[in-house]
Parts: sequence; C-alpha cells; structure tokens
Amino acid sequence: MSRVTVLVAAYNAQKYLGECLDSLTAQTIRDIQIVCIDDASTDSTSDILSGYARADSRVTVLRCAVNSGQAVARNMGIEVADGDYITMVDADDRLSADALEQAVKVLDANPDTGSVLLSLVYFDNESCRPYPMRTSKSVWSGQEAFELSLDWSIHGLYVSRIELFRRYPYDTSCRLFSDDNTTRMHFLNSGTVRLCDGIYYYRQHGGSMTNSMSALRLDLLEANTSMARQLREENQDRSVLAIFEKERWVNLTGICGLWLRNKEILDREKAMERFRKVWKDIDRSLLPASLKFKFGYIPFHFFGLYFLQIEFYFLLRRLLGK
Repeated sequence: MSRVTVLVAAYNAQKYLGECLDSLTAQTIRDIQIVCIDDASTDSTSDILSGYARADSRVTVLRCAVNSGQAVARNMGIEVADGDYITMVDADDRLSADALEQAVKVLDANPDTGSVLLSLVYFDNESCRPYPMRTSKSVWSGQEAFELSLDWSIHGLYVSRIELFRRYPYDTSCRLFSDDNTTRMHFLNSGTVRLCDGIYYYRQHGGSMTNSMSALRLDLLEANTSMARQLREENQDRSVLAIFEKERWVNLTGICGLWLRNKEILDREKAMERFRKVWKDIDRSLLPASLKFKFGYIPFHFFGLYFLQIEFYFLLRRLLGK
C-alpha cells in the first residue's frame, strides 16, 4: 500500500506533462503511487509517460483504447489504486513539493475528515493568484462543503480517503460537468472537510475545453440530473435534496438563457426536448417559496408558461444591457 495514489488523466498533453510529472515525482512524501492514464493520445504523450515509468517505479501507465474523457480514464486508475488516499492532478497542472505531505498530515490527524482541500493557486505565464474562496472557515461539515461546492465558493481539488473513491467513482453520465458530481458526493459523505497548506497550481489558458462555447455546455443539465438521481437513490435528507433542486432550477434557467443567446448550438426542437425533460424531473415541491416572486425563475406548473417567462426575462435583460 502507498500513502497516496495520484491519478493523472492525459490526452494530447505533451506540452506540459513533463512539468506535471516532475512535480509529482519530487514530492516530499515518497511513498506514493502515480497512475497515469493515456486517453488515446495522438501526440507524444504515450512516449513521455513510458519514459517516466521506466525511470520511476512509482509511475504506472494505463492506456484507453479510444478517447473516452477524463472521468472514464480516472476510473481506470481507481481500479488499480493502492493508496490510503487518492487525489487527481490534471496533466497541465502541478503541485507544490509538500502538497501531498500536508494533506496526509491532516487526514492522519483527523479520522473524522474524509477529504482535504489543497490550497488552489491559479497561474499562467505571467502571474499567480489564489483561488477566491468565499468562506472564512477552514473546516466544514460534509453538508456545508457540499453546499459551498454548488457555486464553487470552495473549489474541487482535494485528497480523499480511498473508501470514498471506491464508493463514488467518477460520474461518466456526460462528457463535461459530471465529474463535479463526484466531488460533491465525496464532500457530502466526508464527515468533515478541511483545508491544508499544500498547493495545487492550476494552469489557466484559453485552450481549456470548459472555456469553449458549444452544445456540450448543455451537458450541465444532464450532469445535474445524474446528481439528483444519486441523491434520491441514497435517500439523502430532504434538506439536501431541496438545496440541490434549487441549484438545478437556477441552472435550467441559466442554460435556457444561454441557448436563447446562442441558438446555433442546438436546434429549437432538440433544445425544447432537453429543457422540458429537465423541467419535468425537478421536484418543484422542494423549491423555496421565494422563487414564486422572482421573475425569470417562477416555477410555473406548465412548461410553456415557464419558458415564455424565460424568453421575456432574457429579452428584458438584453434590452437593459445586462
């Protein structure tokens, strides 16, 4: 057994992969397992990974037969993980030398803690800046961390006990956003979540998939549906369900507005089908009474009225320059 297993899913990552792996092999805690999953890359990623595996026995390389996305790749890594704890690092990011040591110290000292957030720092070629955490606390209950992660008041880069990853592997319901569900399930079931001083350096650049405008942005709706299904299947407390149903409702309105501004990403018939399906699945009895008085978000019991409201709401916003 290793103390920590690090999952590195890599797809055409040759530009920064060496920098990422150098930061992992140089960790001050030496008893780690580095599981790299080549997601059917077409550049020199495979050769780079093979070189690191030859040079360092702690590096294991797995390969996907076809490009399947980070969630599928990471789940392959979880299957061979032997660490007490698991974390993931994107192939273009890096860790401070003591990042894993700091996380392990907190987890070892606090048996009630299931997950430990690393201290996130954004960086590019010119500067670094800390993630803007919108909380003054450094210890949260699992439910608090779950709620704070819905709008990313806290971030989702952390180290968790292997049991959480075994119980909740990465959600593969859609290409984008569904891995956020995994983070939230880990937090919710963590007992407590703590912040440590180890630093995760997150590279910012324009090539990120999540910065692209495409029909994939609508995957957020499917990811939210998958998350709601998991919460229901676990018979989570009504308060937790209510918190997430409100999040789904707000996201539905926002994605409808996104589509109204960019109708070329999906034809109207398909868009209406997706929106109606999500609208129907949301348990409106769990929505807060305050939404009944918030134009644009009023939970009408007929989809046609709801969407007419949204069209008028976003038209007014556009006319007002918002």
